[in-house]
Amino acid sequence: MNAPTSRSGPRRRGFGAIVTLTVTTVTVLAVGTACTAGDGHGDPTTTERAAVVTEPSPTEREFVSGPVGVVELVRQVEPSVVSVTTSTAGGGVGGGSGVIVRADGVIVTNAHVVLGAETVEVGFADGHRVLARVHATDEHTDLAVLVVDREDLPVAELAEHYPLVGELVVAVGNPLGFENTVTSGIVSGLQRSLPAGLTEPVGPLIDLIQTDAAISPGNSGGALVNATGQVIGVTVAYIPPGAGAVSLGFAIPSPTVASVVEDLLVDGVARHAFFGIRATTLTPQITDQLTTTATRGIAVIDVEPGTPAASAGLRPGDVLVEFDGEPVDDLNRFLILLRRSDPGDVVEVRVRRGDEDRVLRAELGTRPRR
Repeated sequence: MNAPTSRSGPRRRGFGAIVTLTVTTVTVLAVGTACTAGDGHGDPTTTERAAVVTEPSPTEREFVSGPVGVVELVRQVEPSVVSVTTSTAGGGVGGGSGVIVRADGVIVTNAHVVLGAETVEVGFADGHRVLARVHATDEHTDLAVLVVDREDLPVAELAEHYPLVGELVVAVGNPLGFENTVTSGIVSGLQRSLPAGLTEPVGPLIDLIQTDAAISPGNSGGALVNATGQVIGVTVAYIPPGAGAVSLGFAIPSPTVASVVEDLLVDGVARHAFFGIRATTLTPQITDQLTTTATRGIAVIDVEPGTPAASAGLRPGDVLVEFDGEPVDDLNRFLILLRRSDPGDVVEVRVRRGDEDRVLRAELGTRPRR
């Protein structure tokens, strides 16, 4: 299994994230040559196996016999999930998963799966293996579009909306090279973030789906599927047990995937809204330093000259409490609201400056590439 790593990456332009996380490592899901299978546990005896066989709970029974049923759901989705094998000029071999999004050979995976690859090969559920071309990547969302020379491929249905917490899901991918592996769980949380500096080469990532469906290296770029057979997300990372975590996996929501793929297919660039501040979540200590009366929001640490935020009149020391009519309780919420905006949108932002509220208008720009 890939060893978890941490890094201190370059600060993102436009806004930075001064954030902390109680765990210090996050593992991305691509498989490299150093990966080994096996979990170190002994094989249970026949008696032990018998002891753990129980009747499914009502929820499990509903999932199995629900709108599609797990077995039928897998049969429906499995043909749309592919394996991705990469090789580098230095002889390194890696791998991950992908999801077919267009019948004429368009596949989405994670950017980190194909990072530095000299050749990319895609394996299909029907046994065919073909070379793929990396059409474009987006570093901000860790997504990549691959193109293969095949027609009439089975296309996955991407969900148009975010899932609900507690929704039952299955993950389909190729962990550690075991193709077409299926695990099940629930949506454990929404709007999760993985700050920069915790992993290489991913980060920072925001607005993620959290799931307890078991995912491992090689699941990267695979499908997280709901009970109706829709892909609700593309799996991207997990926090390994070595960090004290149990079943903490993450996926990029399908609405984000669909938007980025569309942009990348048009001209190879995904456009993300850009504001131009560096900020941190307001805390009691920061409140005292700023002598502000705000009790929630994000404290503006720096405003980059010539950016939409600077043109709107934001200043260091302001506390941003609303963005485009939505309350901003912390930095993660601000980043999500910004992600869901488009370059060129005109938004109103409410800031607390000392003990006064001010409403400012800004036309969002396009985030520069890192």
